[in-house]
Amino acid sequence: MNTAAEHIMERMLTVPNFPSTRILFRDLTPVFADGQAFRSVVDALVEPFAGKFDAVAGLEARGFLLAAAAAIDGGVGVLPIRKEGKLPGDVLRETYELEYGAATFEVSPHALPAGTRILILDDVLATGGTIAASVSLIERAGWQVAGIAVVLEIEALAGRTKLAGRDVLSLVRI
Repeated sequence: MNTAAEHIMERMLTVPNFPSTRILFRDLTPVFADGQAFRSVVDALVEPFAGKFDAVAGLEARGFLLAAAAAIDGGVGVLPIRKEGKLPGDVLRETYELEYGAATFEVSPHALPAGTRILILDDVLATGGTIAASVSLIERAGWQVAGIAVVLEIEALAGRTKLAGRDVLSLVRI
């Protein structure tokens, strides 16, 4: 039986010059498309944090897949952290830098009670901008970050430095 890391390394694709030149995009779609691999990845992301969270946050877009699966398995709620302009009503916003531009995330501050412990899930930790923005949004909403788990960390981009003092799990580091 393969471990989550083995499933990831066997199925992950590397796509040069996407979404722009000089970017090596790590495509995890084949990992998510394989039922056994997807199950092993979701289980491995959540297992170290068992009993430490009340909800799972998924970052748009691929983080939604991971968070929804983990929330259903764990019997907890899922909190979508959305790109700007996708949520109605009162929202909190946080702008962040990407390796190829800038973007803004939003969250509905009334989605969960104050003090809710949230596990953040995403596919890739690269420069750390998206996850750091999510941490900021969660804390501004009055919730607690229980941990951060990602499928893949690209160490050369040093995103972990933006998450100093946080409990961060990466299934594969390249």
